[in-house]
Order: sequence, then C-alpha cells, then structure tokens
Amino acid sequence: MQILIKNHQRRRSLTKKKITETARKILCIMDQPAAELSIMFVGDKKMSELNAAYRGINRSTDVLAFPQLSAKRPPAPHVILGDIVISVPRAESQAKMYGWGFYEEISRLLIHGTLHLLGYDHEKTLYMAGKMRKKEQEILNAVKKMDPKH
Repeated sequence: MQILIKNHQRRRSLTKKKITETARKILCIMDQPAAELSIMFVGDKKMSELNAAYRGINRSTDVLAFPQLSAKRPPAPHVILGDIVISVPRAESQAKMYGWGFYEEISRLLIHGTLHLLGYDHEKTLYMAGKMRKKEQEILNAVKKMDPKH
C-alpha cells in the first residue's frame, strides 16, 4: 500500500502521518490493503479551477476524486485507485459547521473520495446517494473503532 500526499495550500499545516494512517485504515476496511492512493490538499482557488475543468462547475467543492479504474471492472489487488483532492478551507468550514474536528472532516472526505474511486456515485439516483451515505458512516465508525481518539 502506498499513500502519496501533496500539500498545495498554505492556509493550514497538516499532519501527514495522521492522514496517511487514516487513509491506510480506510483502504483496509474497504478491502483494498495493497492499493495505491494519491491525496492532494489545495485551497479554494485551485479547487474551483479543478472543478471547472473536470466537472464544468465554476465554484469550489470539498472533495474531488479522479479514478484510475474503469467503473465496469473491480479493482485488482495491487492497483492505483486514483487521486483525491481535498479543499482545506472547505474542510475547515464544514468541520466547524457540523461541530466536529478538522481531522474527522478530513476522514469523512477521504472516505467519500475513496468510495468515488471505487465506483460509488451519489449523483446518479437517490438510492445510490443513500447507499453511499450509509457506507460512508459504516466506514467512519470502523475507523473510529480502530482509533478511539479519532
């Protein structure tokens, strides 16, 4: 398993070790213990640019996922899942809005992005949105059980 982290924002310093450990737990829970994952942290300006370029939406968002896999085939044991991009300003504001810590919000966004990399899509149908939300909560609960201080 390889987790690559790039921090392309200056708003907040990040604890890469904590993020790497959380990503490893998420991948293990999702039966992807040998997968490779790239995580990039950006500011709102860069996130707006990426969202406009790849989704045609000219505003920032909290997380984007760029899968390396076709949704039509299941991931192989040693696969590069893809890239997850997280907006640090959005993560900070959402953590504050929901009343939990910054790193819990980062965990939620990592889970959300990883599910997208594995083919989940909450924008297709309400059923899929509900299924994805339920899976996100299951994974978050499992991550918290592995690390009670989470």
